[in-house]
Amino acid sequence: MLTKLKVAIPLILATIIGFSVQSAFAADTTSWDKPVATLGTSLSSTQKDATLTVLKNAANVTDYNELTVTGSTLVKYLDQNQQTFNANSSVYSSALIQKNDTATGINVKIVDFNGSNNITTITADQYKNAALTAGVTNATIYVTSAVPIDGSGALAGVYAAFAENSETLNQAQVTAAQEEMSTLSDITQANKDTSGYSDAQLNNAVTGAKQDMAEKGDNLTVNQITTIVNNQLETNNLTTIINNNQKTQIINLLVKVQDSGALKSDDFKNQAGKLMNNIQSGAKNIFNKLNTESNRNFIQKLFDSIASFFKGLFN
Repeated sequence: MLTKLKVAIPLILATIIGFSVQSAFAADTTSWDKPVATLGTSLSSTQKDATLTVLKNAANVTDYNELTVTGSTLVKYLDQNQQTFNANSSVYSSALIQKNDTATGINVKIVDFNGSNNITTITADQYKNAALTAGVTNATIYVTSAVPIDGSGALAGVYAAFAENSETLNQAQVTAAQEEMSTLSDITQANKDTSGYSDAQLNNAVTGAKQDMAEKGDNLTVNQITTIVNNQLETNNLTTIINNNQKTQIINLLVKVQDSGALKSDDFKNQAGKLMNNIQSGAKNIFNKLNTESNRNFIQKLFDSIASFFKGLFN
């Protein structure tokens, strides 16, 4: 009898522990009780009501939690050295965040306010890439502003909403995400009038690089990251558009993404893959043009040549 108990007790304990782990994991991946509306503190009462209406209609929700984003929120999440923001900074851009309990990836929709897109600097794809680096998973984010503004307040609100729901993001990743967004925004501004360039191509290249990095591990050398970046720029037809200085900036930011620990997340590669699909789906006119014989990447052409060679031998 004693021998049977010695065998049974470890099995019972293992079952209990396993059940506890499964329960904890399930709790960690369920959606929030309600979406969170993050509102800029500088909004007047009229602007606040109108902003809420815009966001609720876009997300098709009526029940939500509300969070105010202040200058201090900007400093906490985006600029701890207070080089750009301080506690008295104005905040107008706002967001509504829905956390999903299925593997939907990260989706961002910039919503017009009274018929105008008032987010002047940050693009939807830049929001998505920053959210990915920061550790956001499976969320639908609606962004708007009552006045023309860069959109930083909305991004800080996204991070604050996760913290409000006991999902505080890693600050090193958030810092890397902010630098990444600034870098990509600058590159887009510099190339906005360049033929053959789009912000979607750049963000797709960076997201693809993140996915490639995650597949290879979390301790890549600068040379390995450089090779990945070169391949992604070629795949996205940006080799002759992105200059060497901009390419170096992209490589440096990806080094910081790796150093932040983002690649250690088991879900990072999966989220990056979903984000690439999301970006390409949102700009089909651009990526359909890239997917032509003349623009296919070198590796694919090489495989095609090899396949044709062997086909000729056996025909």
